[in-house]
Amino acid sequence: MTRFLYIPFPDWLVKADRWLFEQINIKAANPFLDALLPLFRNPYLWAPLYLFVVVFVLLNFKKHRWLWLLLFLCTAASTDLVGSHLFKHVFERLRPCNDPEMAGHVRMVLGRCSGGFSFVSNHAINHFGISMFFFVTFRRYFRYAWAPLVWAGIIGLSQVYVGVHYPFDVLGGTVLGILIGLFWGNLFNKRSGFHIFDKEPTEID
Repeated sequence: MTRFLYIPFPDWLVKADRWLFEQINIKAANPFLDALLPLFRNPYLWAPLYLFVVVFVLLNFKKHRWLWLLLFLCTAASTDLVGSHLFKHVFERLRPCNDPEMAGHVRMVLGRCSGGFSFVSNHAINHFGISMFFFVTFRRYFRYAWAPLVWAGIIGLSQVYVGVHYPFDVLGGTVLGILIGLFWGNLFNKRSGFHIFDKEPTEID
């Protein structure tokens, strides 16, 4: 692939990022987290939850459900495109588990290292984008509409813990995902919004 633009990370940020990575990946290590956090990266755990939300919307929302689904898909597609095809090929940052300078300073919790570049974390940008879209479009109806953001945060943390991303990779993906989710979610609310009930919406516990 031809490199049109390359942006290096400043030395102070690289040093701080590596220090924080070691605190999470090595110093915080324990058998319980070794067993738990890799599960949050598994699509067999989170994909059914997202599918449930989509089916819930299609079955329960009277109007604008197809517009919501379209913009939900736009959110998922745009976060993936931005993460995979824009930032990764601009910064070309090695994953900690592939970085020669980090040899001996990475716990390979998964026993393997993912391919591709590291910045930004696609798990972080994808899950935060979708979670923010859910929050923006559901917050009028559900008291715990913020819960998916916590879920996305745990998934992002797990990326660092298992050794496949630096903390700044996850932070960058988090910020971008939130901005993308806000854009599509607010676009939906401004264009239409929806009501679960025919009467004025009420908050659901």
